[in-house]
Amino acid sequence: MGYDLTPQGLHDLAEGAAVLGTGGGGDPYIGRLLVEREMAAGRRVRVIGADELPDDALVLPSSMMGAPTVFVEKLPSGGGNVAAFRALEEHLGRRAHAVMPTECGGLNSMIPLMLGAQLDLPVVDADGMGRAFPELQMQTFGVLGVSGSPMAIASDHGDVCVITAGDNKRMEQLARALTIQMGGASYISDYPMDTAEVRRTSVHGTLSLCRDIGRTLREARAAHADPFDALTAMLAGTIYSLGVVLFRGKVVDVERRTVDGFARGRARLQAADDPGDVLEITFQNEHLVARRDGRVLAIVPDLICTLATETGAPVPTESLAYGQRLTVFAISTPPIMRTPDALACFGPAGFGLTDPYVPLENLLPGSLAKTPAP
Repeated sequence: MGYDLTPQGLHDLAEGAAVLGTGGGGDPYIGRLLVEREMAAGRRVRVIGADELPDDALVLPSSMMGAPTVFVEKLPSGGGNVAAFRALEEHLGRRAHAVMPTECGGLNSMIPLMLGAQLDLPVVDADGMGRAFPELQMQTFGVLGVSGSPMAIASDHGDVCVITAGDNKRMEQLARALTIQMGGASYISDYPMDTAEVRRTSVHGTLSLCRDIGRTLREARAAHADPFDALTAMLAGTIYSLGVVLFRGKVVDVERRTVDGFARGRARLQAADDPGDVLEITFQNEHLVARRDGRVLAIVPDLICTLATETGAPVPTESLAYGQRLTVFAISTPPIMRTPDALACFGPAGFGLTDPYVPLENLLPGSLAKTPAP
């Protein structure tokens, strides 16, 4: 059943989205403030399941595009999302019944909530990534046959464009180029879908999952319980099923640069009890692969999350800094994200990694020795 999001639920959802952002997706704190502004003005955020949509509904996903580091330096105003949404409606010649996240991780979990409040539209409790990914074609929507374009893209400065691309990868390239010209950040509305396509191609229940993750962490802190044990127990009853601590240590080195609209780099963590025990994480906005002594412990599309060791609070890639005490926590992805077509799009090969995809559960102690080193 649908529900109206409460202020506490919004706080929980934002923290859970930062966890599922796997280091990227933009800081949801900024987006949360934008949603809170709408709620303070008396507007509501209504979340509904895909099964609650009318059969003839048009649903338009909404998000921001750009490197997460840009949003730290230049706060979004929140106006361009309405412009992009309305431009796509006008191009299609139809009004949308609902808005929807393209990704449930990070800032982009907040943008459709703000838009739903601004336009008094419900927000569908589903998305196309089940986490955060850096590129527009990396979605279950496209993997399962939905075209990402026509799409609309807008800036905070009044620029609005509609793109019709030959394929979803080309759409990403064109939108990325426009985003760079718009100052490194833009608002987009893409993957227009009818109800049947939403139900068939999306990862269901992810906004509620984010809310539940945030609530679990908050309640664990209040009870002075281990947040990672609580998170593992909570995930066991979901379509994500598995959450596990991979490593605990101190950040000893961060290499981070913004290239072609992405935050790219590596972070190295050193175990407190063994200086020679080092975990290295490679990221492109989001964490892609975690290696310990050259051996893969987790790899995309499974989630690799950097969380504060004391509290379980998520730490995004743009905030990684020397001396932080972090716990690296991995989460398995749902089956819809592990099909051969899905892995070809947003598995290791989709990021130019030579490592094969091995499911997280097969990389745990006991099966680790069977996994070949890269």
